[in-house]
Amino acid sequence: MPKEGLNWLSRKELMTNEEMLKICSLLVKMGIEKIRITGGEPFVKKDLLPLLTDLSKLDGLHQLSLTTNGVLTAPFVPELKKIGINHINLSLDSLDKDRFIQITHRDDLSKVIESLEAFLKHGFEVKINAVVMEGVNIEDLIPLVNLTKHLPISVRFIEQMPFNGSGTQSLLNWDALRIWTHIKDNFPRLTQMPGEPHSTATQYHIPGHKGNIGIIAAYSRSFCGSCNRIRITPTGILRTCLYDQGNFNIKNALREGIMEETLKDMITQAVFKKAVDGWEAEKKRKGQKSVHESMATIGG
Repeated sequence: MPKEGLNWLSRKELMTNEEMLKICSLLVKMGIEKIRITGGEPFVKKDLLPLLTDLSKLDGLHQLSLTTNGVLTAPFVPELKKIGINHINLSLDSLDKDRFIQITHRDDLSKVIESLEAFLKHGFEVKINAVVMEGVNIEDLIPLVNLTKHLPISVRFIEQMPFNGSGTQSLLNWDALRIWTHIKDNFPRLTQMPGEPHSTATQYHIPGHKGNIGIIAAYSRSFCGSCNRIRITPTGILRTCLYDQGNFNIKNALREGIMEETLKDMITQAVFKKAVDGWEAEKKRKGQKSVHESMATIGG
């Protein structure tokens, strides 16, 4: 989150529950099998549970999951389980209270840990997402790895992306190789696991640990060839890559009364025209030399 916060949008600029449900229903009809609602914290949306309940009933949807920062989530964990959500990504960049406050500008680490404990108690498959930031949380890498010794979780370390809201793009010193080397130096028995289709993470395991480690080359973009994800922002922009500027506004298309078959064609064309990788997508951004928007405006 940028120190100065975000420019908040009016409610009319955001998708309604009805629009999100209609868009997701259309995408499932087109073959989408997994939907993830992302944050920050999705529960800042007061009517999130009814939306999740409706989404869970879509015929053809195989998996509905959630990405959360865990600040508001703990009280809703039992209800999420009832809805049928079993997969959670929990954003957690530090286990140190002071560093957590430095990163998030909030003293909420205890709430995040409470959410983590609740997810594990109710049998969720939990992945912790930690962005590796030089000069900020390098000291947290090994403590986070140590969580996997006794907990059945996956801790995934993510290269820092240039979505910092500052308009600048710094040299990445802690890339995937350096992250791997740092962990390997501390855990020499670290071994690579077989890859999963379309996964953005390279998976590793330390013998004797209950959980696993993942490294996501979000800036190096080495996984682009197998990425099959699309994203829709809160304002309705469909993006086939985090590094592109968006293909079209599906919310506006709905409000303009465009027919379903035409919408399907628009979505299909956007997917077919997806850049070969994130580097190409970034080059195609009109009038922008670098990606500079905050990740908080895109959706985690």
